[in-house]
Amino acid sequence: MARVYNFSAGPSMLPESVLKRAAAEMLDYEGSGQSVMEMSHRSKVYEGIINGCEALLREIMNIPDNYKVLFLQGGASSQFAMIPMNLMTGSGKADYVLTGQWATKAQKEAARYGQANIVASSKDKTFSYIPKLDPDTFTKDADYFYICMNNTIYGTVYHELPQTGDVPLVADISSCALSRTLDVSKFGILYAGAQKNMAPAGVTVVIIRDDLIGHPMDITPTMFNYQIHADNGSMFNTPPCYTIYVMKLVLEWIKNEVGGLDNMLIRNQKKADLLYGFLDSSNMFKGTVVPEDRSLMNVPFITGHE
Repeated sequence: MARVYNFSAGPSMLPESVLKRAAAEMLDYEGSGQSVMEMSHRSKVYEGIINGCEALLREIMNIPDNYKVLFLQGGASSQFAMIPMNLMTGSGKADYVLTGQWATKAQKEAARYGQANIVASSKDKTFSYIPKLDPDTFTKDADYFYICMNNTIYGTVYHELPQTGDVPLVADISSCALSRTLDVSKFGILYAGAQKNMAPAGVTVVIIRDDLIGHPMDITPTMFNYQIHADNGSMFNTPPCYTIYVMKLVLEWIKNEVGGLDNMLIRNQKKADLLYGFLDSSNMFKGTVVPEDRSLMNVPFITGHE
């Protein structure tokens, strides 16, 4: 069987060794006599899987102890509402930087629950750059400051984080999670739909600082309350068990075969340099992003001719 190169943004390719191990364990996971797809999420066997997955993620991303790791459902898009419902409860204000489709959708959703200020946007040039930010324009009493770290469709990435002071920085890292080392302590919330980088579609990972949990709006549905999921170890309802299991295999691959996120960055840089080098020297194709804001993970290009 010839495997194709799948350049989809998500679901994306999984490591072949991960797929082979998942296939080998499909009928019988570690002598349990059943597939992970079949077992109770309350069983001791599955408890070992989900706890192991969290422990690996904490180790690989160096997540501080004062952050909770939640395995949720509803896709990254559910966080567009979940974040304001849980965080926009002080001043009722938040700042958003629009750098593409997903940040725009997040701001529009947040505006249903409070004052979602647009402090900068790169829409004027088809989101081909990350706008320069002036802290003087930030809302001083904002409940949080929101960015989409890496923009899947438009191929831009933040190389420098906004300086938000005491205002928690919230970032969608769906398309750059596990691509390189990230200082988690600089963020209030990091979240990612797993299907672009971490696992098959079905689980959304939320990394949230402890002090941001427990202050939801009264209208917040139970399933959208971070406190509920934190208190129940992501087991308030049945989690996406199989997806979390495959994510654990991917994390084991990163740790044992890749050698961690520093080595992952070297791999990604090598691939990106190859592609950008070709685009920069091509007479037919050209990249759409200003060089200083280019993503390692997503590379849009055009011919300039319909």
